[in-house]
Amino acid sequence: MASTEQNQQLQRTLGPLMLWGLGVGYVISGMYFGWNLGLEKGGTLGLAIATVFIIIMYLTFTFSYTELACAIPKAGGAFDYAVRALGKDWGFLGGMAQNIEFIFAPPAIAFAIGAYLNIFMPSVPIVAIAIFAYLIFTGLNIYGVQAAAAFELGITVIAVIGLLLFAGSALPEFEWKNMAHNALPNGWGGAFAALPFAIWFFLAIEGVANVAEETINPQRNVLIGFGSAILTLVVLCLLTFMASVGVGGWETIVFPSPGADPSDSPLPLAMAHTVGQNHFMYNAVAFIGLFGLVASFHGIILAAGRATFEFGRVGYAPAMLGRVHPRFKTPANALLANMGVGIIALLTGKTGDIITIACFGALSLYIISMVALLKLRKKEPELERPFKVPLYPWFPIIALVIACIAFLAITIDNLTLAFVYFSLLLVAYIWFRLFYGEKQATE
Repeated sequence: MASTEQNQQLQRTLGPLMLWGLGVGYVISGMYFGWNLGLEKGGTLGLAIATVFIIIMYLTFTFSYTELACAIPKAGGAFDYAVRALGKDWGFLGGMAQNIEFIFAPPAIAFAIGAYLNIFMPSVPIVAIAIFAYLIFTGLNIYGVQAAAAFELGITVIAVIGLLLFAGSALPEFEWKNMAHNALPNGWGGAFAALPFAIWFFLAIEGVANVAEETINPQRNVLIGFGSAILTLVVLCLLTFMASVGVGGWETIVFPSPGADPSDSPLPLAMAHTVGQNHFMYNAVAFIGLFGLVASFHGIILAAGRATFEFGRVGYAPAMLGRVHPRFKTPANALLANMGVGIIALLTGKTGDIITIACFGALSLYIISMVALLKLRKKEPELERPFKVPLYPWFPIIALVIACIAFLAITIDNLTLAFVYFSLLLVAYIWFRLFYGEKQATE
């Protein structure tokens, strides 16, 4: 029995700097691509309004979630918190929402990696590059969390420098008239339609909690890593938004040419407008942008592996997913299973739809986690909480209200994708009830 438990344990090797690298790395691709698709929906003002509300949600959510991560430092993150506070059914739904977020975000990023590299290697198909990226970075995650996190930190630092270089190059060309031009093309409803792309600026920051079980002194280091990561990301978000839109108006960083399809590469489009495609800075931003995409792709794969691993370890999914590699002590089976699902999603080629489904999962996770926090404060007042969210209960309530409004708005604006998302949850829940109920009966 002791040997079995030992074989299911993850090694503690991560410190606060590594956690900062993971937290920023999970998210930073959202600065390089994807968010600009919200400009087509809401224009500058619509996306700006959506982004302000989402920043408030993420600031209040992150510090609330940190309380949970420090009190219950488990690899399952939201799944473990919901099980403890709300029971097995809500725990499963929270965990499944987390899995959908973490498994569906990487295919969208992989497609963008392919698109960025295709600039330099036009003869290689985008999908082939994306699948190759899946194989490489899944393999790195299987090799070891210390190596994976060290790699993540390095490329995250480069990606942050890239955003600062872009802002430094673009801001001298900033003009307020570009921010005001056609600022609300689809009316106030455009702000609601832009919400998934505002969320994309910060999606997956909560993945820091999923490596709490592999963190040295998690009760202290998770707070430092989480807090510094969200503050870094808010600053980068505001810089990137202003610098990109301010150089030529929002259409400039959405459409490569009049009548063209929306682009996933807003920063190179902004640089093309200011310095031209043959300038050193254009190529530098495009190249460094690849580091940002890789940072998020690799980091979310890491977090997704832990979330799926925890599902298997506690018996909510096939037991093979809850086993660690005997040599590398990483959740190899969970990582490989996630890669398989991700490649299938990647082959659909629908980046915007995949982003939206990932946002459905994220918002469900946020809602269930905030309810779990409020419940645990009443249910287990004596639970050791090394960090307590400031201004309780207002922070978790604000995060909960904004997440609910955003979820409703995205559902109304994406009824077909909402049906797909709820169908995934329903099928998984039916399977869970059959599988887990039978398992309980035999114990």
